[in-house]
Amino acid sequence: MPNTPGAVPDVSVIVAVYNTMPYLTDCLTSLVGQTIGTDRIEIVAVDDGSTDGSEKELERFAERYPGVLTVVHQDNSGGPAQPSNRALGLARGRYVFFVGADDHLGPEALERMVRAADRLASDVVLGRMVGVNGRWVSKAVFGESRDEVTLYDSALPWALSNTKLFRRALIEEHGLRFPEDLPVLSDQPFTLEACFRARRITVLADYDYYFAVRRDEATNATVSYRALDRLRGTRQLFALTRRLSEPGRGREWIHQRHFTWEVARLISPEFLGLDAEQRRVVCEGAGELHRSYASEFALRKLTLQQRLLLRLAERGALDAFVAVLECAAAGGPGVVVDGERAYAAYPCFRDPQLALPDEWFDITDATRERFAGQEFGAAEVRVADGRVVVEARSSLPDLAAFGTGAVRAETVCERAGEQVTRSYAAEVSGDGEGSVVRVELPLGELFPAKEPPFERWSARLVAEALGATPRMAFAPGPADAGPERPRRHRMRPYRIGLTTEGDALRIDVRPLPVRELLRARARGARA
Repeated sequence: MPNTPGAVPDVSVIVAVYNTMPYLTDCLTSLVGQTIGTDRIEIVAVDDGSTDGSEKELERFAERYPGVLTVVHQDNSGGPAQPSNRALGLARGRYVFFVGADDHLGPEALERMVRAADRLASDVVLGRMVGVNGRWVSKAVFGESRDEVTLYDSALPWALSNTKLFRRALIEEHGLRFPEDLPVLSDQPFTLEACFRARRITVLADYDYYFAVRRDEATNATVSYRALDRLRGTRQLFALTRRLSEPGRGREWIHQRHFTWEVARLISPEFLGLDAEQRRVVCEGAGELHRSYASEFALRKLTLQQRLLLRLAERGALDAFVAVLECAAAGGPGVVVDGERAYAAYPCFRDPQLALPDEWFDITDATRERFAGQEFGAAEVRVADGRVVVEARSSLPDLAAFGTGAVRAETVCERAGEQVTRSYAAEVSGDGEGSVVRVELPLGELFPAKEPPFERWSARLVAEALGATPRMAFAPGPADAGPERPRRHRMRPYRIGLTTEGDALRIDVRPLPVRELLRARARGARA
């Protein structure tokens, strides 16, 4: 049932359309099928120069639903801002709702939102969004329904798309319109100012209200990069936040969102696809944003790499900026362990010309956690050529970066109450999937010249770096894994006995009885 002529609709649904077939059909179908009834809504669709049949689909629905759907055709403007503004100028409803032409609504969406807005006198109502076809949407603000939220006490700053119900009186009172110089992000300044101006903002998480669809060809405006346009939009968001908020943690909370989403996108790997002039402009722009708006709280969700990039951008170090992104694209930086600290070895680390502080590269905590969490396979032991060879495997491919002595064998030789301790560094080699650890213990340590041999030699493997000590163990071994031929020391033969248990390796030295020595000689003669 169409609107009664002259009656004010409850909701004006605004659809900016540009080449969104076949998704447009689902969008329009979901609108005319709303349980609120077509007599309580109007749909204002502005076709921004479509060439894929969207313009014909709009006319088909307009003919089928006269008095409900108003269609305006215009030449392409380059973005959704101008057609959205034109539709706003035609809207008559008490509320307006913006829907992407490739998205659709749950059947009860408008009825539920209007009911909530009327009951609570809300100026803005958010209904829970759902991503479709791999489209990512922020869900943090939709954890629960709340009668009232603000930009300062919720995840609302992370939900600045215009896909919400707005009281039209609020929009007209403050002259809110979409900035037409922004081909992308134009909805965010509009939504952000509306939320600053609103007397009450309500979140509804009790129903799937809005289905945000990712097109198969991934051409949604919010998906594309368009760095220079994004830079202009991001500047507007920061300027608007500063103009409409007081200094303090609340403002920094919103800045945190801008840095985490918009600025982080500007300095993402996609930057490497820009030409030389675009790189210069974006790098300078990101540096200026960092200089003007950064604080520890605003940056706290950024990674070390993102913080480093912003610092380089502020310094105008474009070559180093690019080198960091190229290093990341090539697999990431190595690790430099220096004493009790660990650093990300980006190309600009300890560059004498840049003279950047080491703390900008400090990854000690994460590296310590990674070292502590590595998995070691049980070490295998064998005796060969006068050595005890111990080999184990680590899950860390870059274990060698932790330095000589990070993995070692610690030994104790004992005899008649005497103990001698030694440490043997392991050789570590990576193979891309992990690292092989190899330690050689010379049996000659048991037989010092001109002295009786030691009676026992115990050893354990130690992994230690940055204060972390993951456990290493030996594989179970035979009770006697010594060499076939006895070892002579000062003209006397000795048998070497080797046992392993848990993290302990034990080697016992015992004189070889004459009978056993004769038996061994006889076996050798027969061989």
